[in-house]
This record gives sequence, C-alpha cells and structure tokens, in this order.
Amino acid sequence: MSSPIRYEVNENPPTPLAFGLAIQFTILAIAGIVVTPAIVIQAAGGSPSYLEYAVFASLLVCGVCTFLQARPFWRIGSGYVLLMGTSGAFIAVSIAALKAGGPMMLGALVLVSSFVQFALAFKLSWLRKVVTPAVGGVVIMLIPVTVLPIAFDFFATVPEGVEKPFAAPFVVFLTILVGVGLGILAKGMLRLWTPVIGIVVGTITAAFLGLYDFTAVRDAAWIGIPNFSKLSFDFSLNSSFFTLLPSFIFVTIIGMVETIGDSIAIQRVSNRNPKSPDYRVVQGAVGADGFGNLLSGCLAIVPNTTYSSSISVTELTGVASRRVGMFIGGIFVFAAFLPKLQALIVSLPPPVIGAYLLIVLGLLFVVGLQMVARSGLDYRTGLIVGISMWLGVGFQYKFIFPELFTGMWGELLQNGMTVGGLTAIFLMLLWRLTSSRRLRTQCDLTPLAIQELRSFLNQACNRWKVSDATKRNIELANEETLHILQSSRPETETRKLSLAVHKELGTIELEYVLALDLDNIEDRLAILQESPVEFNEDDYSLRILRHISAQVKHEKYFDMDFLSVKVEC
Repeated sequence: MSSPIRYEVNENPPTPLAFGLAIQFTILAIAGIVVTPAIVIQAAGGSPSYLEYAVFASLLVCGVCTFLQARPFWRIGSGYVLLMGTSGAFIAVSIAALKAGGPMMLGALVLVSSFVQFALAFKLSWLRKVVTPAVGGVVIMLIPVTVLPIAFDFFATVPEGVEKPFAAPFVVFLTILVGVGLGILAKGMLRLWTPVIGIVVGTITAAFLGLYDFTAVRDAAWIGIPNFSKLSFDFSLNSSFFTLLPSFIFVTIIGMVETIGDSIAIQRVSNRNPKSPDYRVVQGAVGADGFGNLLSGCLAIVPNTTYSSSISVTELTGVASRRVGMFIGGIFVFAAFLPKLQALIVSLPPPVIGAYLLIVLGLLFVVGLQMVARSGLDYRTGLIVGISMWLGVGFQYKFIFPELFTGMWGELLQNGMTVGGLTAIFLMLLWRLTSSRRLRTQCDLTPLAIQELRSFLNQACNRWKVSDATKRNIELANEETLHILQSSRPETETRKLSLAVHKELGTIELEYVLALDLDNIEDRLAILQESPVEFNEDDYSLRILRHISAQVKHEKYFDMDFLSVKVEC
C-alpha cells in the first residue's frame, strides 16, 4: 500500500531523512549496477583489470546521471528521483560486442547508439504512434530469452577443487527460494529487499560450502582507484561493428521506451494532486539516459538506464524530494572509490549470480507484459505481440531456416530482440498505413480559424457519412477547443495550427498540433470533474468539451503540443 506524499519534488525534507532514504535507494540498486557488468565481462572472457575498471566507471556514470535526473541541466534530466543503473537489456548485445572486438568495440557501439537516443529525445513526438508500449514490451520480454542461457551456465560454475556435486544446485535452489518466496509473502518495503536478501543468504551458504573465494575481497583496498596501467584496449574495429550496430540502436530505442514508462510513473507517484504526464519531463529523462550512454560509450562500459525501483520506493515512503536523488548520485560516486565494496559484490559465487539473474530476468519479463497490457491488448495488438514474440524466439535459437541466413545477415538475425522488435515495428506501421487515412489541414490560430476548420470537418463527415448528431458534436468540440486555444494565445502572436482527423473503432479523433505554452487541458478537465459545483465563466468551454467528448488527451513536449479530442460516432 502506498503512503501519502509527505514531501513533493520541490520540497526539502530534513537532511537526516533525505540521506537515510538515499542510503536505502543505494543499497537496493548497487548490486544491479555492479553485478551486471560483472556478468557481461565474465561471460565474454574479459580480463580482471577491465572488470575492475568497468565497475568503477559504471558507478561514476550512474552517480552523475542520477544527480542530473534530480537536478536537470538545460533539457537533460527529469527533475525527479530516478535512479540510473547499468542496463540489463544490454547484457546479450554487450557480450557479443566484447567477444567480437573487446572493450573498444563495445564503446564505439554504445557511443553511436547514444547519438540516436539524443536525437529522438528532442524529437520524441515522432515515435508516438510507432514505438508504442506494445513494441517495447515485446523487446523487453525477449531479453530473458536471449540472456537466460548465460544464467543457466552460471548455475554449474564452481571453483576448481570443489568436490561437492550438490553444493552448486543447493545454493541456486536456496537463493531462488528465499528471493522468490519472500517476494511472494512479503509486503510493503520488505518486498523491495527480497533480491538482496536472496543474494546474502545464497552467498553465506556458498561460503560454508567452499564456493566463495574471498581472496579478491581480502586483497582489495578500502579506498582507491583502478590500476589503469594494466588496461590494454585494441582500437581497431572489424566488420562486426556494422553487424552489431542495428541491435545496439534497437535496444537503445527500446530502453528509451522503458525510460519513458518510468518517467511517467514517477510523476504519478510524486505529486499529491494527480496530474497528466508532462512529456517535457519525459524528454528530460530520456536526455539524461542518452547522456549516460554517451559517457558509457566514451568509457567503453555497459550502458545505463532508469531503475523502476525508484517508483516503488517513492510510492512506499511518500518522499519524492529531488534532494534525495542528489544524495543518491553523490553516494554512487563515493562508492566508486571503495574497491573492497566492489570486490565483495563482483566476487559473488557464480551460482548465486545465476540465481539472482534468473529472478531479475523473470521480473523483467513481467515488466514487458505490463507494458503490453498498458497499451490495451485488443485483437490487433495481441496479434502483433504474439507473432513478434515467437519469431524472435525462433530466430534466437535458429529454429527458422538457419541454412538460409548466413554471414552478416545470419549474425544479425540470430538476435531475438532485433528480429522480434523489427517485426513488431513493421506490423505496427502496417496497421497505421492500412487504417483509414488521416485527413489533415493547417491554418492560423485566429478567430477566423473556426470557419476554416468547420468547412474542413464538414467534408470529412460527409466522406465518412456520419450522422447529423455526430456532425454537430464534432463541430461543437472543434469550436470549444479553438476557443480554449485562442484564450491561451498571446494577442500579439499568430501561431500555426495543424488539425488531423481520423475515424476508427466507433470514434472520430481530432488531433490539434501547435507550438504554444498553455496549461494542460487534460488537467483542467480533471479539476472540473472533481469540483463540478463551482462555476467559473472561463471554464465554460471546458465544461462543454468534457460533456460531448469521449476522451481528451493533452501531451506537452518541448517543441510541440498535441491535443487529441475523441467524439463517439
């Protein structure tokens, strides 16, 4: 059960409370930040010196980006408590990159894909109709499909000389039992700690059974930095760069979809009075994510992303102050200079890491399911998700005509995330292109716009043969919407207004697109609904619009506003 909001984003709780919550956030997230690069580098056969460096650099990048999320700079950062951590979505492609060309190959691929994310962050509205939550959900669900074989390999990995055949299975079973069992039985804050508790119990058991080598922990310094002289990077790139680049770009875009979901959710749990999502906050969150990937590319490490645990902890504690996020960023940076803490996490026994990875990937699959469910699982969406999911599985495990796909195409199509994601995007585009055509027009936002758009809407209604009652409702919805927009326009300025009309599933949608800094109309309608008795003459148009429309949705971006009004036929 969530707690009432005690401190909103712009409010400052006492320093001890803010710092204490920051410590709690850090403990919950630091295992994922450190273990993920350890999994990638160990699975790819990387050197211990590179692993030490990668953990150090990952904590630095995550600290800087978490601070930026809480305290934005220009258009980079959300202004909310959003933890940044190493991305599990990149595990499979990062291992492939390290095997193909080492750290420099990984860095180059991450760097190039970060530029794509930056571009899309500032033009996020371009992806509104194509890279939907359903598409993102497909790719998220395919991540466990590609990574789980690595987790299963960790199950049976034990130190040399250990002659206890049941030791590793027992550790795996106990870690999963504690992590999953507590997750099912626990409530509230305890549920968030279940993966960490599972790791602790599994590690203690592994130590008693001789599966934990403490040498690295004992030899590590309490405070220090990696020995950079031991690092050696190969600066040459081979043809695998172009083979892997589509996968990296695609996973980056899908990770961006997850960040969009997190940034919308954190707005929902951080305000006392619920508001519709501000997509300028979303763009800022994606911008900080892109900046983190840019730093990760320059440092040749696994990229980062937002952690959904931010939403859960904020909702449970009722403290949404950005001051907490700034403390978290500082603690991550400080932790980068604690080699003994890093060694303690990195040297976890492989059976424990495998069990932890199984739990995390299971939860990741559920996140994908939730993203699909949020998009509305009708027949068409279900068909797109089902076909894309199983095509991804088929190509990942070479079930589908493996003899036909060899060379560069073979390598590209052996990645289930790429195949499934591209299939979902293609089918989504096919749906958009084959649905009824959108009719568009443009005009100046002036009092004369009502007459211009009325004529345009009459032509659209005659084309679709809608009833006279529906036509009157559409005309009235257009008039009241234009009145609201004109009342928000500065008298000395003339703005261009674009209108697109679309008919689908028993409704006609009027979508207004313009560059105008106006109050969110969706929020204003919600306030009217909460206080229907109070009457204000300025709200007259809002009341009429609420009465005759089936849905009003207002999305605000840095460069554009999208106002959608749906009228039932």
